[in-house]
Amino acid sequence: MNVENTKSQMRKGMLEYCILLLLRRKSCYANDIITHLKQADMIVVEGTLYPLLSRLKSDGLLKYEWRESKQGPPRKYYALTMDGEEALSQLDASWNELANTVNFLQNINNLIEYRQ
Repeated sequence: MNVENTKSQMRKGMLEYCILLLLRRKSCYANDIITHLKQADMIVVEGTLYPLLSRLKSDGLLKYEWRESKQGPPRKYYALTMDGEEALSQLDASWNELANTVNFLQNINNLIEYRQ
């Protein structure tokens, strides 16, 4: 088993959900998203983020607006659409189910190890 590859695939699978989570409360521009993801130890580069943001917009989950910036040219701020909020709600439920399953299995393994 290639553990690094599995870890990479797990991160890729969670990236879309993490982006939607970040945009749940407020709109952000791409560099903010990258910064917040790095703070959460989810490393992502612009070459990965921009195509994903574009796809999420094409899927109707995100919208954007241009805002003036004091540091340079206008910035594109992304926000959830109503469809994005619904998708996030469904992903929240799926994540909770998955987390409960993993926690249950970890606890069974811990219990088995304790009894041995």
